[in-house]
Amino acid sequence: MTARRIALFTLVVDDYDAAIAFYVGTLGFELREDAPRGEGKRWVVVAPPGAETGVLLAQAANDTQRARIGDQTGDRVGFFLHTDDFRRDHAAMTAAGVRFLETPRVEDYGTVAVFEDPYGNKWDLLELATP
Repeated sequence: MTARRIALFTLVVDDYDAAIAFYVGTLGFELREDAPRGEGKRWVVVAPPGAETGVLLAQAANDTQRARIGDQTGDRVGFFLHTDDFRRDHAAMTAAGVRFLETPRVEDYGTVAVFEDPYGNKWDLLELATP
């Protein structure tokens, strides 16, 4: 069987540099690639340090794409940022101005709180419970 993995997923954003500022400057992701593609387009990939899967930040190019910014998952939590230290990351993200939509809660599967990126996409910050 051939090995497979999810390499990238796309988030539609309104501005490359503003998105980089949030994901790299606020969340602490790495800027893995930022390459021009002509006609104002760029190939911008960010990812948490050490992560295998990256996020392709794609600037909306038309009205249809702009209409999807922040609503790519129908108002559901669509993205999951795992951490090995929930308290540390929650405190750092809160101090950096990240908007959490709820107070942290402990579930059977771990400690979690939902936050929004600047576009309205919902993310779980999640520390999985140890078995």
